[in-house]
Amino acid sequence: MGASAKNATGETVVEDAKVEAGKSNVLDARLSLAEVRAQRDAAPAGIMARDMLPENLSVQDLAVLLKTTVRGWQELQAYYRCALMEVETKFKVLNEQFSLEYDRNPIETIKTRIKSPESLAEKLARKGLVFGIDTVEREIFDVAGIRVVCSFPEDIFLVADCLLAQDDITLIERKDYIANPKPNGYRGLHLIVEVPIFLHNEKRPMKVEVQLRSIAMDFWASLEHKLRYKKKLDVELAAELEDELLACSNAAADLDVRMQMIRNRIEASRRAQ
Repeated sequence: MGASAKNATGETVVEDAKVEAGKSNVLDARLSLAEVRAQRDAAPAGIMARDMLPENLSVQDLAVLLKTTVRGWQELQAYYRCALMEVETKFKVLNEQFSLEYDRNPIETIKTRIKSPESLAEKLARKGLVFGIDTVEREIFDVAGIRVVCSFPEDIFLVADCLLAQDDITLIERKDYIANPKPNGYRGLHLIVEVPIFLHNEKRPMKVEVQLRSIAMDFWASLEHKLRYKKKLDVELAAELEDELLACSNAAADLDVRMQMIRNRIEASRRAQ
């Protein structure tokens, strides 16, 4: 128990030893972070190995370092935004071309995002990677992401092939979760591509993750994420919901096939006229 005393206004003040210890711990953490910043600024090429950092640093602390003490973070963010604009423009041009030539738009929506410093810090720490801008650019391929939602499954592969056929796009990695769905039922086509951005004094290749889904795939994935994200469920209920969500994924895939068949029949009928 902490000692009690009265202040000048007669109010009782409790001097709790645990509270004082907590304040001390917070101060120690702040000092550690300040020390790390000093080490970070002195490190060659602006990098620090994960084992050089104090163990008491949280992911939030690492994110602060990434935002405020890692040289070039804002510059790198700008590069990734430019890369996203390049790829997004390519998809918009393709969509416009299909609208003019075939009187239809294979792309329904396009969304872009850049990973937050917190997410990047967590990923660097989890992988035990050197903590620095160069590592982010070299080792983390999904810093910049673009999600393209297409009307039908066939459109996904059509749009992907059109993108990859462009001579300034380099395919780094391809994962087909449509042919091989994830165990939880997720479907989609994931590409890691490299695209050049043209700065005032250089051409710089940047990596972008492209996720392509049908409307049905995106509907399932979005709701599955909302239903399961950070939910603490007991083991039995979690297993039941996993089976139910997998069944919903299969139903969405069946719906995709049926809608695709309807579209194909309509187009075949139009060509026969």
